[in-house]
Amino acid sequence: MTATSAFALPADLDAKAVPALIAADEQHFGAIADTLERSVADLEERLAEARRAPGGINIKAIERDQEIHRLTARLRTLNRFGLDLCLGRMLREGEPEPVYIGRLGLTAPDGTRLLHDWRSPVSEPFFGATHGSPMGLASRRRYRWTNGRITDYWDEVFDPDAFAGNAALDDQSAFIASLGSNRSARMRDVLGTIQSDQDAIIRAGSRGALVVDGGPGTGKTVVALHRTAYLLYSDPRLGHRRGGVLFVGPHQPYLDYVGDVLPSLGEESVRTCTLRDLVPEGAKARPEADPEVARLKSAASVTQVIDAAAKFYEEPPTEGLEISTPWADDLWLSAEDWAAAFGSLSPGTPHNEAPDLILDELVTLLADKHDEETEVDPVQLRKWLPQNAELMAALNQAWPWLEPTDLVADLWSVPAYLRRCAPWLDRDEIRRLQRRNTHAWTVEDLPFLDAARQRLGDPEAFRRRRRAEAAAEAQRQDRGDVTFEILGAQDDFEGPMQMLRGQDLQNALIDDAGLPTGNRDELAGPFAHIVVDEAQELTDAEWQMLLLRNPARSFTIVGDRAQARHGFTESWPERLHRIGLERIELASLSINYRTPEEVMAEAEPVIRAVLPDANVPTSIRRSGRPVLHGSAGDLPDILDQWLAEHHEGVACVIGDHTFRPAPRVRSLTPTLAKGLEFDLVVLVDADRFGDGIEGAVDRYVAMTRATQQLVMLS
Repeated sequence: MTATSAFALPADLDAKAVPALIAADEQHFGAIADTLERSVADLEERLAEARRAPGGINIKAIERDQEIHRLTARLRTLNRFGLDLCLGRMLREGEPEPVYIGRLGLTAPDGTRLLHDWRSPVSEPFFGATHGSPMGLASRRRYRWTNGRITDYWDEVFDPDAFAGNAALDDQSAFIASLGSNRSARMRDVLGTIQSDQDAIIRAGSRGALVVDGGPGTGKTVVALHRTAYLLYSDPRLGHRRGGVLFVGPHQPYLDYVGDVLPSLGEESVRTCTLRDLVPEGAKARPEADPEVARLKSAASVTQVIDAAAKFYEEPPTEGLEISTPWADDLWLSAEDWAAAFGSLSPGTPHNEAPDLILDELVTLLADKHDEETEVDPVQLRKWLPQNAELMAALNQAWPWLEPTDLVADLWSVPAYLRRCAPWLDRDEIRRLQRRNTHAWTVEDLPFLDAARQRLGDPEAFRRRRRAEAAAEAQRQDRGDVTFEILGAQDDFEGPMQMLRGQDLQNALIDDAGLPTGNRDELAGPFAHIVVDEAQELTDAEWQMLLLRNPARSFTIVGDRAQARHGFTESWPERLHRIGLERIELASLSINYRTPEEVMAEAEPVIRAVLPDANVPTSIRRSGRPVLHGSAGDLPDILDQWLAEHHEGVACVIGDHTFRPAPRVRSLTPTLAKGLEFDLVVLVDADRFGDGIEGAVDRYVAMTRATQQLVMLS
């Protein structure tokens, strides 16, 4: 038994503190505490040993780093949570002992399973059981933890006849009780209260595209985050070695808000980003000022345009060239030879990497043109070709080095070039897309810049590889000199010394650790699975950025058609088929766990006025606080009163760009508030958001951020 009780129930819950109800838990928590202490000590020892181990090279270095990362992540999780790793317990029908569910699995030294990972098949009934479908459970208990101790717990009995133990039954479940709790700057921990409709989606398979459609407050973001952790646990195809998982959010405040969730689930390898983060130019890109230009770029077949733009610079020379090599003076490289070399490239070869491959093919072509009696060394011929100024001039003219930014900039400054690459545009559209400051990037340019980097190759990655190859060649030369000296000093060339003549062994002697390195673009992909939240906002062009990073077409797509600022008239399958996804499954969430009935009663008519078929969810609770109305001048008094009455929680002012944020009071636009939630929302001059779908969606989104109180000021 733990030296200190795991329970710290307040006085008004004395009825729950009787030994008959919690003695078994206390004993179990004692075993967990002892095992945790041993596990932490063991992990620290193994981590120290792994760090002391030689770094190695190639695959050994990677395996060592991965082991250090795995041990560090588990140690951090154990140190972070302690006993509150345990989410709850369940008693299965016909079994005398309960099964305890945790954030991760934990086994005692004697082999007893103390905690089952929440993602394991054993744990599924803990989240999925309902009174209509108990999944073999007799009862379930969920804990509420505060500062590492249990401050409340709730029991549910599914089969009173089969349940022979004691239970503390409440009028409200653990989940309903948690809904009214205060919000903070970070998304609160909700793993222990995941509902059955959410859990079914979390545990769905990863093949193809799963669309999670749901209105405000239905837990879409909760599902997206926990599904990410579940898939990494359950599907080995999605592991880091296979590409891992990318999580895409709508904006940086959203990523800050949810940033603690995946680490709290023990998953620290997931890459998170916004679409802006996918390209270097994204940080400074501004929204397109001209709506028509934005529409044209958003609807464009981006990869088709960029591919045509690159192919303009990939035409083989039409004239032959006389070549001299160290073995012959008058070899003829014909236009047909050039075409054959250019045509040898594999589909998908980045443009800027192709010249090296073309030279490799030219080596074969030129070697065959020598007399049969002449022994041509292909390695030496390959080293010699780049020194031929006339040959390289012809190659560089036919296949020049291209910068992604310049390629895109030319589209917006050379009408004839754009007409060639996008022949479906008419003259007026082409003229409208032209601009003077070609490198003043907009958000709508980002898909083009991204496609250009993918098609041409990352310039920095190419330069890093060139530097590494040069350093490796220098090392190879040094090793060769040493090998030559060793062999020259031996009378007997047999045995191990003869092995030094082998090129493979000389290559193996190269010290990778001594070669120059650079930071790989960790967002370049490919990824095994991509999770997209607020996906209803993505344009066709932006979808291409994600499709380029996911060849397997394995997606979790989370969104609400009614929250699309620019309208979403199609169905999800129609939209996704159009952008290139084929295997699509649809799951719907219709219960509003977050927004009180009082708020939804005023928000629903706002969105129904422009979208009669909007998926408006049904709220399951009332806050007891009506929506308040007033004038903009009331804002300071409203906030002062709320802060005085609420010593915890977060408020947000939406719509007043002059308001400066203060402690526990945010100031956001409707767009940046999307995906977030606040105890109090004060909406200022909502009519100024505009008419039509965009204005209605902004008002709807802003109103439904409130978890307790909404105030409308005009």
